[in-house]
Amino acid sequence: MKKKLQEIIDKYHHLSQEMTKQAVLSDQKKLSSIAKEHSSLDKVVKVATEYILVLDQIDEDKEMLNEDDAELIEIAREELPSLEIKKSKLEEELKILLLPKDPNDDKNLILEIRAGTGGDEAALFASDLYRIYIRYAERKNWKYKIMNSSDTGIGGIKEAIISINGKGAFGMLKYESGVHRVQRVPKTETSGRVHTSAATVAVLPEAEDVDIDINDGDLKIDTYRASGAGGQHVNKTESAIRITHIPTGLVVTCQDESSQHKNRAAALKVLKARLLASEQQKVAAERAAERKSLVSTGDRSAKIRTYNFPQGRITDHRISFTSYKLHEVMDGDLTELIEKLKIAEQQELMSANIN
Repeated sequence: MKKKLQEIIDKYHHLSQEMTKQAVLSDQKKLSSIAKEHSSLDKVVKVATEYILVLDQIDEDKEMLNEDDAELIEIAREELPSLEIKKSKLEEELKILLLPKDPNDDKNLILEIRAGTGGDEAALFASDLYRIYIRYAERKNWKYKIMNSSDTGIGGIKEAIISINGKGAFGMLKYESGVHRVQRVPKTETSGRVHTSAATVAVLPEAEDVDIDINDGDLKIDTYRASGAGGQHVNKTESAIRITHIPTGLVVTCQDESSQHKNRAAALKVLKARLLASEQQKVAAERAAERKSLVSTGDRSAKIRTYNFPQGRITDHRISFTSYKLHEVMDGDLTELIEKLKIAEQQELMSANIN
């Protein structure tokens, strides 16, 4: 393990030197790629350096036990127990840091919310989920943009597509993909009965140009007038865009931007993200067809979480975790849930590595 860690440290220093070379500094794309890899090694190098120092100190103390000097032997005996404890803690930390990382974790994301079963109440719940993610993005100081939205006119949302940009955004919110279920008394319910409704969430890594190459000939692009609530036309020009990817049949619409050109760019961004997600899901299915993941991979048929308002309870069914901080979650505080899901993912990866 020490040899492997030293190789990582050497690579880190090599990347540091590369970033000072003129040929790299003059190539922004290459510089960005090297800087990203260098940054990803920061934490593991820090812990690895400390771990190697502890190992060296343990070796020195063990040698001191063979000395004739009684004072040196006593010092070694006093130091060794605490060094062994420190070594074990650092080893556990390194096991997690050295787990294979999802290459998409550092990417920006496209988040799609759609009302499911439950009529108006499902649309109102979709609106609540929309607010949760907006509030979470604000807490993280991430930038977000509404790319497309379709409301019901009573405060609900049929569909919303949001672009979120921030460090590690996809790695944090990827666990939100799936079916979210709510149990509560709807505002329109006069008899006080608890209803169950649902909404789906899809979190897609934003595709970069190097990830997905789209042939213009594979696209059918239609323009139409943007509409507001109730089908009212909100402008007199055909600025809204509908793009159909002919080979896959995927359709993306965008009408929230002020111009046709901006709507086209936004729609293409969503299309690329969906195509990338589709390709990566195929690869993931091939690699892990026999293994059911603890953490949702975006299968929208999987019920991942229940929000029970009468009991103030929220349950994540993937990891059997229940919390009574429903109010905080509804205000965008997803920290505890995401941490629990990250730990579950890490434990499964560690178990897979052992097996």
